[in-house]
Amino acid sequence: MKDLTGKWAVVTGADGGIGIEFCRVLARRGSSLVMVSVTVDPLRQAAIALENEYGIKAIPFTLDLTDTHAESMLAAFIGTKGIDPDFIINNAGIFSFRELADTSEAKIRCFIDLHVRATTMLSLYFARRFKQRGSGRILNMSSMSCWMPMPGLAMYASTKAYIRVFTRSLHYELKDYGASATVAAPGGIATSLFGLPDNLMKIAVGVGAVAKPDRFAEKAINAMLKGKKQYINGLLNRLAIFFVGITPTWLRMQVKRRLLDKGITK
Repeated sequence: MKDLTGKWAVVTGADGGIGIEFCRVLARRGSSLVMVSVTVDPLRQAAIALENEYGIKAIPFTLDLTDTHAESMLAAFIGTKGIDPDFIINNAGIFSFRELADTSEAKIRCFIDLHVRATTMLSLYFARRFKQRGSGRILNMSSMSCWMPMPGLAMYASTKAYIRVFTRSLHYELKDYGASATVAAPGGIATSLFGLPDNLMKIAVGVGAVAKPDRFAEKAINAMLKGKKQYINGLLNRLAIFFVGITPTWLRMQVKRRLLDKGITK
């Protein structure tokens, strides 16, 4: 499925970061796009740029995915456009490195609404469509942190863990119907999400701890199109799953005391 001419993809969080890279990979292969984000101008400008560069149709749709009716609004939007998507990439997400007790209730609700509720309801909507017609691909974004019960990551890691387990289960449910759900669990991606300074970002990319977003997007989409159940980028990240799992309590506490307690938070 290298040539996606005539296909349609829905991508959330599509106005920047890894989201725009997903859009770029799909557009380069000929797929038209419904680009979803909470922004207005950046999203519209990104859609125009992709149309001009690749000659595909890119439709921006400004939507707050934390809205309890977000999936219904998206369904109504693509319905009025007469679009029957072939792919959905649930990419929109937030990050925070802060102790749970110091995190606002509004932020906690945002984690749950965006990572859990929105991912679940959008996956449900498209799973039903794909099951009925016998084809379709879902790609949900988890994170390496889903294996990392570390201080400062309580909400991020736990909601990303939900996405991984949910998507793996959905994959098996869809397998007999010609559709699939793939979960991507990347290590760090070289975007602004984690707020790393440029010099540290270059070092992280150089040692393989952080992946370039364009390369990650290409491989994650390949995994989705092949109907894979999971994609983890890089040998270093696969090894990290084991080593983080055996991290002793004293070392986790050092993370807390050296980073969280000294105020290095986001």
